[in-house]
Amino acid sequence: MLTMKHKTMIGSAAVMVAGALGATSAVAAPAQAAAGGTAPACIERHYVNNADGGMQAWPYNNCGKTMRIRIIVHNWRDTSCQSIPNKHSAFFQTLGGRYDRTAVC
Repeated sequence: MLTMKHKTMIGSAAVMVAGALGATSAVAAPAQAAAGGTAPACIERHYVNNADGGMQAWPYNNCGKTMRIRIIVHNWRDTSCQSIPNKHSAFFQTLGGRYDRTAVC
């Protein structure tokens, strides 16, 4: 019979092994990311880098809740943070730089 101490030790060992193998937890909340981290996959990314510099982006929120995102732009200042309701899109545009990634804010 396993005591609570043994169950805790086994659980901790499983987490350590999973982390060492690069596994992710299936119980992690979807659509949650660290502040400023890359936006979750439920934010669909649509963008164009202009030939003469600048970019246009149309991210679409399919996360099931309102999300706050910004576009990180390489060699230009990042866009402002915008709230996008579920099942909606937003438009971002810069005059310089290139699309780098979409981040939560």
